[in-house]
Amino acid sequence: MALFKKRTVGKPGEWFYCLEHKKVEEGPECPAKDRFGPYASRQEAQHAMETAQERNLDWDTDPKWHDRKGQDEDGTAG
Repeated sequence: MALFKKRTVGKPGEWFYCLEHKKVEEGPECPAKDRFGPYASRQEAQHAMETAQERNLDWDTDPKWHDRKGQDEDGTAG
């Protein structure tokens, strides 16, 4: 008897976006490393890549991200 069972089916209403297959799935069909989620709705999961792009842009343009003076772009002292 296995101590840990791999959960292959999600709860009803859990939506994921599979990065490998580029599709929305209800419940985790693909491994966690290949998906975003869970999302509350199919529509949220359908927009997962757009949401990620918006968050990346917010992160890249956050003035606090580049707030250390005297450091090169790679983070080392210059």
